[in-house]
Amino acid sequence: MSKPEIDAATTTELEAAAFRTLVAHLRERNDVQNIDLMNLAGFCRNCLSRWYREAAEAHGIALSDPDAREIIYGMPYKEWQAKNQAPASPEQMSAFAASSHSG
Repeated sequence: MSKPEIDAATTTELEAAAFRTLVAHLRERNDVQNIDLMNLAGFCRNCLSRWYREAAEAHGIALSDPDAREIIYGMPYKEWQAKNQAPASPEQMSAFAASSHSG
């Protein structure tokens, strides 16, 4: 079976739907720590919010880091941290330091 032809507008709609699903999934999975995401996938919720802010800026929209983070986290970042962020374990920090993402 060949890949279907998809026009640019539909491609954008599908990508946006996938993005919304990813954000909703990350909001549901508060048990997954950002450091675990970084260690396993090389990105975290903060990276996603930065990419969102950068995309907004590329379209001439000024968006602060806190506002972009609130879009991704579904609440102010400090509130999410207080509710969900556990201290990183020595093992998590060691894995992060050994990765290429720490510098």
